[in-house]
Amino acid sequence: MSVTAQHAAELQQGAATLGVTLSERQQELLLAYLALLIKWNKAYNLTAVRNPDEMVSRHLLDSLSVVPYVAAGGDTWLDVGSGGGMPGIPLAILFPERQFTLLDSNGKKTRFLTQVKLELKLDNLQVVHARVEAFQPEQPFAGICSRAFSSLEDFSNWTRHLGNGATQWLAMKGVQPDDELQALPQDFRVEHCHVLKVPGCQGQRHLLILRRTI
Repeated sequence: MSVTAQHAAELQQGAATLGVTLSERQQELLLAYLALLIKWNKAYNLTAVRNPDEMVSRHLLDSLSVVPYVAAGGDTWLDVGSGGGMPGIPLAILFPERQFTLLDSNGKKTRFLTQVKLELKLDNLQVVHARVEAFQPEQPFAGICSRAFSSLEDFSNWTRHLGNGATQWLAMKGVQPDDELQALPQDFRVEHCHVLKVPGCQGQRHLLILRRTI
């Protein structure tokens, strides 16, 4: 199954509902990315969502739901445990003037991400095959995001060295993780918790914005 006119219409309408304006080129790139995801998912098991008809809402629109919070942030972003490239690739398409690093420890997944970078000519994208604890960038990131990557405690502890007091940590979650909030390391605080309304997604979605206090 390939990308259809129905997928294109769902993406356009969903983005408009989210208040995200897509240029014609951005729409093309997002659908080209979706086509690659559908194709590679059969062999590489990139995502648990097997039905292409669910991928627009659960992957593309879910990623675009954090656009306003990324827009308010800085110029260098890290997507931790990027997997099939969410939210990093849609965000890189939306913000071509910013730099996005996609990190994953799974070689199959980073090979896919590299292929997307090459095929879609995303020059603002860097793919890193490494464990997050071992990753040592030259500069701290302005923003660090994750989508269903780990507990907030692990996310904070494993990425602490990748940011500083000015960094925003964006954790995309399902239901509000009250238990995880209790276990948040002492040098992190929750700056905001936003409810995300993702068109076509039935379950709850939350975005937690964290800051380091030390």
